[in-house]
Amino acid sequence: MSGGVGPGCDISLPKEQEEIVHKEQQDQSSSLKNNNLNKSTTTTTSSQNKPSFLSFRQLNCLAVVVVLSASGMVSLEDFAFVLFSIFYMYFISKVAFPSLHPSNEAPIFNTQNKMLKLYVFIGAIIGLYAPIAYILHGIFEGDKEGIKAATPHVFLLASQVFMEGVAFSDGFSSPIRAFVPVFYNTRRVFSIVDWLRDEIYKVDVEHSGSYRRIYAGRALAVANMAFWCFNLFGFLVPVYLPRVFKSYYSSQKVN
Repeated sequence: MSGGVGPGCDISLPKEQEEIVHKEQQDQSSSLKNNNLNKSTTTTTSSQNKPSFLSFRQLNCLAVVVVLSASGMVSLEDFAFVLFSIFYMYFISKVAFPSLHPSNEAPIFNTQNKMLKLYVFIGAIIGLYAPIAYILHGIFEGDKEGIKAATPHVFLLASQVFMEGVAFSDGFSSPIRAFVPVFYNTRRVFSIVDWLRDEIYKVDVEHSGSYRRIYAGRALAVANMAFWCFNLFGFLVPVYLPRVFKSYYSSQKVN
């Protein structure tokens, strides 16, 4: 209140001054709490949106890649393919498909889908675990030809799983994450063709293992050919890729 002295003076009674100061302190403290709450909420949200590091499975695949590379059974062409995929993945992420905010990209499939989990599990058994067991058994039985034929597929699939983890943990966009399985799956079809051809023509070849192992190798190569051809031409290209691009470009329009 001015007290009638003049418009430029604000004279208050002592009790009124204490109430005003107390009220101002409460306002300041509440504003500070709100700011700290907003900061903590933003930090928590960003930490939740930030992708986690590589999983245990992807680190195991990296170990498989290192072991097969050290064994000398991986060709220079397969090495060059993996190195090129790394370079090209980062290149198109900058040029064609930049990353969006994680909250703007809707998930393509429900991760709790039981059919999807079963499909991924079957792919891991046929494509990774069974061929690794086949290679280890070939070491004890002396099947050098079978090991040599199956190694490229296992090396490329282990590299694919590891690169999928890199694409997710580094926060790449969904088209880049879809690029990895399509790119590697296409290359592995050719390696499986070579594997199947070697299994068929190694009957009378020295260091080819027992007849039971020959038939097991053929069955494994045929199973991988059927599964990964279906995965590429029946799932990734007609189902997965259209959904990825639709989700990505819809998110771009929202932004």
